[in-house]
Amino acid sequence: MSESSAEAVAAVVSATGAAGNWRRATGIAGAAIGVVAAGAAAGVAIERLTVGRGMRMKARLALDSTGPYGALRGTPGRATADDGTELYYEVDDVDPDAVPALGPRRRRLFGRKAPAPVTVVFSHGYCLSQDSWHFQRAALRGVVRTVHWDQRSHGRSGRGVQQVQDGVPVSIDQLGRDLKAVIDAAAPDGPIVLVGHSMGGMTVMALADQYPELIRDRVVAVAFVGTSSGRLGEVNFGLPVAGVNAVRRVLPGVLKALGQQAALVEKGRRATADLFAGIIKRYSFASRDVDPAVARFAERMIEGTPIDVVAEFYPAFTEHDKTEALVHFADLPVLVLAGIGDLVTPSEHSEAIADLLPDAELVLVPDAGHLVMLEHPEVVTDRLADLLTRAGAVPAGATVGGYGSTSSTAQPG
Repeated sequence: MSESSAEAVAAVVSATGAAGNWRRATGIAGAAIGVVAAGAAAGVAIERLTVGRGMRMKARLALDSTGPYGALRGTPGRATADDGTELYYEVDDVDPDAVPALGPRRRRLFGRKAPAPVTVVFSHGYCLSQDSWHFQRAALRGVVRTVHWDQRSHGRSGRGVQQVQDGVPVSIDQLGRDLKAVIDAAAPDGPIVLVGHSMGGMTVMALADQYPELIRDRVVAVAFVGTSSGRLGEVNFGLPVAGVNAVRRVLPGVLKALGQQAALVEKGRRATADLFAGIIKRYSFASRDVDPAVARFAERMIEGTPIDVVAEFYPAFTEHDKTEALVHFADLPVLVLAGIGDLVTPSEHSEAIADLLPDAELVLVPDAGHLVMLEHPEVVTDRLADLLTRAGAVPAGATVGGYGSTSSTAQPG
């Protein structure tokens, strides 16, 4: 599929409590989705035998009130997409005097004087928000200029105008045009580094497909994290083939039906919070010792994505194919990074991207799932800092702060 951590499948499963109130819409899907939920549900059942519901609720409230994740804010701005959708972004600036010396590529592109500092633009995944880059944002503050934005219908951005008013399905190409609008508003000149996770990586590919001159003239490096250039319809999410095939047959129709009953489904999501949390953990993380506050942080982001938005975006992933667009990154420093335990966009998809970009650095992170930048933030931040140094975006001696800890280390591909 493509994204977020429980992703479309997770969101659908989370809604099945509400879906049961109108069986004709989801009767066929029940058995298929049950296969998806089985593993997480078993863990939840065991937890319910040992931890009371009230205690679990208190723990969630405590984590929500004390967790620092997602609290970083920058200078706000708004861009307007080509269909009128309002896109929210934030900029973390640096002291102009701290701009690093020009690297060879920047000298070639801009002469001896760069018109602006390098800007690193972060694009997040499906059912997430700009806050999913919390650790990397914290580490890079003061080191390099960064832009973090919310994709349409996510986070603080407005609902997609074409989707709400005209019923036009979301496309990855549309997301690429949205990213162009954000760049035009937040980084109208100067060199750019593009960083995308999952759907965000696909957004970057769509940008290159539609605006190759932007990549050629201004982009100095690219990072693809847990993403795919296509063939997402073949992903099995770690499930038996029969169950996956059944889910694929009914999922588009079920999502559409659920999206039309948004209020009922959201009530169902709240009623099935324990199951929802278990599924999110399974499809977001691979290690067993994830900080509970980080897990809850991911859960909150996904909970914040309305079911009708989940439904609007899902079809775009099965249609996504931007393999040919990768050629536009061939002459750039490229980082391709993925968690080996990613069930949503398996690491094989990252390996396929790296195969088409032979000069790219491929990093496979053991004991990591789809939300690798939250699960093993120090690995992602370290490799991203190295990419920025190679691209001349930060001086070689710059200190990039470290956030988070892990018992695992990355394995270069």
